[in-house]
Amino acid sequence: MDRNSIKWSGPMPAVVTPFDDRGAISEALFQQNLETLLEKGATGFIVGGCTGEFWSLSPEERSRLYGLSARVVGGRATVIAGTSSISYREAIDLTKAAENAGCDGALVLPPYFVKLTDDEIFAHFEAISKSVALPIMVYNIPQAAINSISPTLALRLSELDPIVAIKESAGDWNNYYATALAVQHRLRVFCGPSSVYGVAAVLLGADGLIDCFPNVWAPGGLDLYHVVKGGNLEAARELQELGVALTGLFTSEGRTLYPSTKAAMELLGLPGGKLRPPLQPLDGDQYEGLRRGLVALGLLVEVGRSAKRLRA
Repeated sequence: MDRNSIKWSGPMPAVVTPFDDRGAISEALFQQNLETLLEKGATGFIVGGCTGEFWSLSPEERSRLYGLSARVVGGRATVIAGTSSISYREAIDLTKAAENAGCDGALVLPPYFVKLTDDEIFAHFEAISKSVALPIMVYNIPQAAINSISPTLALRLSELDPIVAIKESAGDWNNYYATALAVQHRLRVFCGPSSVYGVAAVLLGADGLIDCFPNVWAPGGLDLYHVVKGGNLEAARELQELGVALTGLFTSEGRTLYPSTKAAMELLGLPGGKLRPPLQPLDGDQYEGLRRGLVALGLLVEVGRSAKRLRA
């Protein structure tokens, strides 16, 4: 397999996993979010990834989420399941579960927490690749996973079957640029922090964008891809500026990305649901700062004591 074995492309949001007040997965809210994003132009989804709080899900819950996603989407878009684990054996089991559930591919991190050499990371992916048939998207996000997939290692991994794509989320344009140039002839390349440099990535030839922001900001976060492909660079510039501002808002004043995403969804009346520990909801000042920021950016308008979405 290689990039030509699949047709994955376009904006594929990394979707949240909504939890209810008891901490259980809210299947109704999850389905509602997928349907909303499909209507607004999503070409696929990452389910049970970092945005989906995969670390808090049991293997059984992850498998159930894969099946739910495949059933809801029903072939209308690509479904890529997060099947990462420190253990290659568990990653194999999860990837097989995603395949059996009807998902189109698997998103796989290098092992996390323990610092590894390139040879050890390669061995992890090699073991998985020998045991599964589902197409694999390698996931590079060293700020979360500890271990980094360099452009050189990405090229080496591209020789493994069934690795067909990479999600480059290092947050470093130079690394993204070097990785794309190294592997785009063999792997489909997806830009992770598209809210920061998605426009530049698409101009460089990115096959698609994967980000958490469309959960909050759609169709704008999805149109980052579409307007560039359509040649409307002025619209692209405006969307990128808003994306950068949202990124700053979500990660300032003590806020972090995933709690901010669900808090913003709540403020905007979107089906984000609750967080699951160890993540905690934003406190009063953080929540209020997020609300003010959304108003200032024109995404939320307040009327008296109530608020409503101003624009998507």
